[in-house]
Amino acid sequence: MTKEMATPEDYIAQLPEERQEAVQKLRETIQAHLPHGFEEVMSYGMISYVIPHSLYPAGYHVNEDEPLTFISLASQKNYVAFYHMGVYAFPEILDWFKEEYKKRVPTKLDMGKACIRLKKMDQIPYELVGELCEKITPEEYIERYEAARK
Repeated sequence: MTKEMATPEDYIAQLPEERQEAVQKLRETIQAHLPHGFEEVMSYGMISYVIPHSLYPAGYHVNEDEPLTFISLASQKNYVAFYHMGVYAFPEILDWFKEEYKKRVPTKLDMGKACIRLKKMDQIPYELVGELCEKITPEEYIERYEAARK
């Protein structure tokens, strides 16, 4: 997106109609399933779920003024991007996710290190996304994040 949006609602409202429903449903799924402690913000032009400074004052090591990002959601040119740092930081959760994806979605998983590319809006595995969101607490992510930085 080229224009910085102030709120998630603004972000979703400016999306093409065919993307609005999917992104809104992903947002609702994330909100319903994330453990207590994460906070929804707009960050880097995306809807993001972060560990706020009130819980982790150190923030993101590259820019300590920024909270530690865990999940981001963005509409790209050819897909909806669901960035989940837990699949990058926890190999066992990545393995679980890949296996479950194969069982539940007819198309091949298109994924980078932490980016799950959702190209077919009618095949987004919302239930699986919800289960993935439940797997890591803010405290567990902070612990893994700090261990990786040492």
